[in-house]
Amino acid sequence: MGYRIWHQSFSVLEDNLPYKDALQERIRGVVRPDTSFTLHGQLPGTYPDQFPGTDIRYGFLYNVHGMQFVAGAMEAERQGYDAVVLATSSSPMIREIRTLVNIPVVGFGDTAFYLSGMYGRKVGMIFFNIERRDFWPEQMRQWGVSERYVGLTEAGVTWNQVVAGMPYADKRKEMVATIIANGEKLAKEQAADVIVPCEMPLNLLLAMENVNYIGGATVIDGIATSFKIAETMIDLKKVSGMAPSKRGFFHDRPDRERVEQVLKFYGLDSLGERFSKLKD
Repeated sequence: MGYRIWHQSFSVLEDNLPYKDALQERIRGVVRPDTSFTLHGQLPGTYPDQFPGTDIRYGFLYNVHGMQFVAGAMEAERQGYDAVVLATSSSPMIREIRTLVNIPVVGFGDTAFYLSGMYGRKVGMIFFNIERRDFWPEQMRQWGVSERYVGLTEAGVTWNQVVAGMPYADKRKEMVATIIANGEKLAKEQAADVIVPCEMPLNLLLAMENVNYIGGATVIDGIATSFKIAETMIDLKKVSGMAPSKRGFFHDRPDRERVEQVLKFYGLDSLGERFSKLKD
């Protein structure tokens, strides 16, 4: 019997259907033939427009919206999924989520940066916007990869342009040329030998156009790495019993009954049920 993987996005997929369709096709081409997956985004109505960056540029809103990732992971375990992929570079609440569920939880961001050390030494990032520039050095410190990080640059295209242009080959090629021109700055000016396209539609666009290098620097495919690592972590749990640490403040597992009580107290207990009611 194959694995079941729960994908969790930071965007509302129903508001970005061209992206959702292209993502579905790309993931199917990445996972094993007997692995199934279900795409989940934030709940409809989460954001005032299509682009989640309108909200998540602010620390408070970023953390509140991250509670949907908690609810999604808990619902995934309840429904019998084998792993969860948090398909956003910052992977909100991932450390906390790993204390709440007994299935592997893979984050696009930390996976990309951990693997970057196997493909090069210095890592740069490309974004639609760079308003959270000061967020990333702290994030790198938490992941323990600060020494690899050289900085970030703008992609030169917008979220809406990429999502709308995905079905059209000519538009994809035009946008990719702009992204490469901007990304080469990381290789030439900041000595990056690995580049992470740090918003998933951006990652998807480059993967669709088979962009493996920018200025000679390896481009990390966050979709491929996240899902292949998820399958590997399921394998490792089965063959060796490996699972996340349960020691110390950042890893100790709270009592599940108490977690449910606290979620109910704050009115957050219905989030998982709302995910389960959405169509795939």
